[in-house]
Amino acid sequence: MVTLLSKWLIPNHEQVSDPEVRRKYGVLCGAVGIALNLLLFLAKFFAGTISGSIAITADAFNNLSDAGSSLVTIVGFKLAGQKPDPNHPFGHGRMEYLSGLVVSMLILLMGFELLKSSVSKIRFPEPIEFSWISVAILVLGIAGKLYMSRYNGKIGTKINSAAMKATAADSLSDCVSTTAVLVATLIAHFFSVNIDGWVGLAVAGFILLAGFKAAKETVDPLLGQAPDPELVEQIEETVLQYPPIQSIHDLVVHDYGPGRMMISLHAEVPADGDLLEMHDTIDLVEQTLRDRFRCDAVIHMDPIVTDDSEVLRMRGKMQQLVQVIDRRITVHDFRMVTGPTHTNLIFDVAAPFDVKLEDGEIRRQVEEIVSLLDGNFNAVVTVDRIYASKD
Repeated sequence: MVTLLSKWLIPNHEQVSDPEVRRKYGVLCGAVGIALNLLLFLAKFFAGTISGSIAITADAFNNLSDAGSSLVTIVGFKLAGQKPDPNHPFGHGRMEYLSGLVVSMLILLMGFELLKSSVSKIRFPEPIEFSWISVAILVLGIAGKLYMSRYNGKIGTKINSAAMKATAADSLSDCVSTTAVLVATLIAHFFSVNIDGWVGLAVAGFILLAGFKAAKETVDPLLGQAPDPELVEQIEETVLQYPPIQSIHDLVVHDYGPGRMMISLHAEVPADGDLLEMHDTIDLVEQTLRDRFRCDAVIHMDPIVTDDSEVLRMRGKMQQLVQVIDRRITVHDFRMVTGPTHTNLIFDVAAPFDVKLEDGEIRRQVEEIVSLLDGNFNAVVTVDRIYASKD
């Protein structure tokens, strides 16, 4: 149904990299989610009322919270789609993450309330009235949530939306919880064993787990998580397509919301190359990155010596030696400046954040390694941290 509606209501629906198309997908899926969840809430609330089951009632209010979540998601996509303005030059894309965070808080609040109700039902159990209507409603609820999980997951992957992926996971967990409620209802009828309160407790647990997962999905990008290794690899492949560029380092990806990135990196180019030609190439690479990833891109040129065998030999040697400290540490911006009394080896070392050594300790160990080399060498070292990695 959602696929058919998207073809009717979203012009150019296949161009998911277009922020406007992406926004319309979010609004459409949110609207369908509100309609389906309200129907499930009304049906399950009716079933819970006639049966007196806290588990069914809990499941009904879970669907009501999902409807509220879908409404918040729509508002988030609408706000995220606003154009940049003087106060928000990078747009409002992170509103989608904020809306996802609000959704997760609503889910957690509902989970805690149902947890309290279920504990009360365990302490003071009440008989449950069996009805095949209730069973049919629960079965339809499972089918409805499976469908919602499928379309939210499919569209979420298509438009790369953390909020919609979280909704898909929540819908799948709802299937499990509704199945548990159905099993409890049948057990109470056929075996006269009342586990209604315990199942309500389990449903509350599923809701809380879904809330925590949804919160993590939205908090991570708000805090500034590392970019996807696949994206890092694609950026590197794109830049290295242009022959003057030898390698890249100091890559930083700033995420201001889906489809709103800023990429900055350093590109090593031959020191003896034509400056104007290389600058023209860098401009071309920046434009290629903008077109491919719909981002702003800034590239800093780092000139390196490529035709001096001694410089190349020493660079390779230093690369091997610094990996004694940690195999993931790399060398870049390597230069040699020879004077009357000693030779300065000037270079940067890049280390991942999970290398536990402090920058000063890394620098000290590198300087010690250089001091042990044959010849009168002095290390001038800058320690960088790796913000984006393919690993």
